[in-house]
Amino acid sequence: MTKMHLAQFLVHGPTHHSLAMWRHPETTVRGLEWARPKLYQDIARTCERGLFDMVFFADLNYIADTFSGSLGPSLRNATQAPEHDPIPLLSWMGAATDRIGLASTFSVSHHHPFYAARLWATLDHLTDGRAGWNVVSSLNANQAANHGEDRADSTTRYARAEEFMEVCKKLWASWDGDALVMDRDAPMFADPDKVHRVEHEGDFFKSRGPLNVVPSPQQGPAILQAGVSPAGRDFAARHADAIFAIQPVPKHAKAYRDDVRARVAGFGRAPDACKVMFGMQPILGDTDAEARERQAFHNSLVTAEGGLAILSAHLDFDLGTLDLDKPLIDYEEPKLDRMRPRAVHEDGTAMTVREVARRHGESVTLPQFVGTPRAIADRMCAFMDEVGGDGFMLSAITLPGAIEAFVDRVVPLLQERGRFRSAYSGETLRDVLNET
Repeated sequence: MTKMHLAQFLVHGPTHHSLAMWRHPETTVRGLEWARPKLYQDIARTCERGLFDMVFFADLNYIADTFSGSLGPSLRNATQAPEHDPIPLLSWMGAATDRIGLASTFSVSHHHPFYAARLWATLDHLTDGRAGWNVVSSLNANQAANHGEDRADSTTRYARAEEFMEVCKKLWASWDGDALVMDRDAPMFADPDKVHRVEHEGDFFKSRGPLNVVPSPQQGPAILQAGVSPAGRDFAARHADAIFAIQPVPKHAKAYRDDVRARVAGFGRAPDACKVMFGMQPILGDTDAEARERQAFHNSLVTAEGGLAILSAHLDFDLGTLDLDKPLIDYEEPKLDRMRPRAVHEDGTAMTVREVARRHGESVTLPQFVGTPRAIADRMCAFMDEVGGDGFMLSAITLPGAIEAFVDRVVPLLQERGRFRSAYSGETLRDVLNET
């Protein structure tokens, strides 16, 4: 029986997927505690105790004004804003843990590959091979504008990202595995014949090399991705060790995973070389009724304005230009395409734009698994059995209590059923992701 993989979604800010998080009375973080490293060290230790593959940070470099042309809705509702840089936290969390993977988003749109290759190789050293890089391009026009640029079209962004990864891989390989000699008597620290320039000159980048970082435990970090479009799925299939996917309907999740696996095989890789982890928001209670009450209270804390602001930002499209009470699927706007499979109720009926936005504010359309710990474990197993997937990226509704509750109350049930590991067997994050 295949064991599932688990990862914890985080944001270095007051809200993660749930806009209710900062308002919820069970969120114990007050003031600017969410900006301090101790919280994240504690979370990493909790997730390591739960034997998770990794903790994973999203990162958005903007405060959006996409909805209504104003910063107001984003600032009033903390729509993943403010958001501090998560990269420095990886080293802090690595110092407090031994085995769990430490991953973050890092955009290729506004950097040079040499900087990224050096940064991630260094982080891989500092974490003893537990670093993971979620490779993305610029999500939103606001993000591009913050760097003094216009957001490029999708074709250009992915072409640039492909070359970016090509240069990084050349740089990570610019030191042979046995280049380090460290012979004090010779003297020879590194063999010059085994350290190579890369002399890359492409459509977007030039880099002479070599990298001035010695080979890291994973030869660069594990690569993560969240491709939705055909180009995004191809990028993930070519490069990624794992994919984070939002597919709340099991039949759509199965179709997505089958498509990704076929693309992975098409690039000459084993289909299992790229794990597909589906987003899920657990809401626990001692009884099903209590869990439903917790869900209703949580969701009531999300305002319509907040939902419209965060979804507009993620789509890079102002939803205020639409009739909010019409079904989203009735609109042919291309920027809405990736939301169409998620714009339905559980009974298959179409959701209005307003309903889709509210749900986005509650969980960024991750399905909410609601019930007792046993009921949630049941649903997770049933989802995996139907989809054939590899695991879940978990998103908390409160911080940090919801994470602890899942680790203490759900993980043991999954272990009892033989559906989750009882110990780490791999040393690096890539090793852990390859466990079956």
